[in-house]
Amino acid sequence: MAKLHQVLPALLMSLLPALCLAEATAMSPGLACKSASQAINEEGFVEVGGIPQWLTIKGKHCSNPVVLIVHGGPGNTMSPYASAIYGAWEKDYTIVQWDQRGAGKTFGRNKPGEDTPLSIAQMADDGVAVATYLTQHLGKKKIILTGSSWGSILGAQMSISRPELFYAYVGTSQVVSYRANQTSSYNKVLNLAQAAGDQETVSKVSALGPPPWSNPRNFGVLRKAIRKYEALSTDPAPKTWWSAEPAYATPAALADYEAGEDYSFLKFVGYKGDGMFSTVDFPETASKFAIPVFFVQGAEDLLTMPEITRQYVDSITAPQKEYILVPRAGHDPNLPFIEAQLKLLNERVRALSN
Repeated sequence: MAKLHQVLPALLMSLLPALCLAEATAMSPGLACKSASQAINEEGFVEVGGIPQWLTIKGKHCSNPVVLIVHGGPGNTMSPYASAIYGAWEKDYTIVQWDQRGAGKTFGRNKPGEDTPLSIAQMADDGVAVATYLTQHLGKKKIILTGSSWGSILGAQMSISRPELFYAYVGTSQVVSYRANQTSSYNKVLNLAQAAGDQETVSKVSALGPPPWSNPRNFGVLRKAIRKYEALSTDPAPKTWWSAEPAYATPAALADYEAGEDYSFLKFVGYKGDGMFSTVDFPETASKFAIPVFFVQGAEDLLTMPEITRQYVDSITAPQKEYILVPRAGHDPNLPFIEAQLKLLNERVRALSN
């Protein structure tokens, strides 16, 4: 048997690549942009809220405004698909993707137990910490904040709690209210299915009974029906969008994505309908914004219904507010939706950062 002093050097050498890789995935805390014309392409973990959380930062020029994209789900990170969907934005903006606590690569690095809590307040605080890091790391006074679906819950909270960090908030597929959003979706989908003579969907949705629900599976049943009917009146997203980049397509990365999605979804709905979503009532808690706010809404969205978002926009106070309705778009991203967001950034929001 080999002696320890003979084995140890070889063992350390075999571990060295893994150790170097672990160190390489920690993003530098220092100033990344040394000149305005410099391009930036970084990815790695940053200490946020007591744990390492995954960020990607990509842009052609450091002089461009920074856009932090807060993904939906919860658990549906956009990092694996960012280049395909948002790559064209990088010419005029520095685009930041963040894998939230309990999602994607952040989930993989910090696997929580089933009983580990997750809260909107905690994750909004994480988002504020990410925004603060970005201002320091990229040498910016402020950044542009955008949040979609679940991410719009965090985005609204972040922009209200720390408005000095943001030039503007752009909410897409904005969540407004647990009761109002669920009830309107349930009624609309049931009406559509009845009008279409779709007895299978009528039976499945009506069997749920009107929300709120205590069964965590009910939301998933409604969501499946929503996707079915949105597909009839929206443009499909390009298939190339949903092919994960190689670093996110390994068996381990795919397993972490799926496990994080499951964990986060259960925290969202709760085992008895008492999850994070049940606490959302923005007409009561998020009605006053100190920064300009813009809401981009799919006209065919059956999850965050246009009329609910419109009522919310009409009720809030802000230095500037705007509601943009996008034809042929539903709840999830497609070309009309992404193009409308970029047009908004170019024509209205960018000027706020000058």
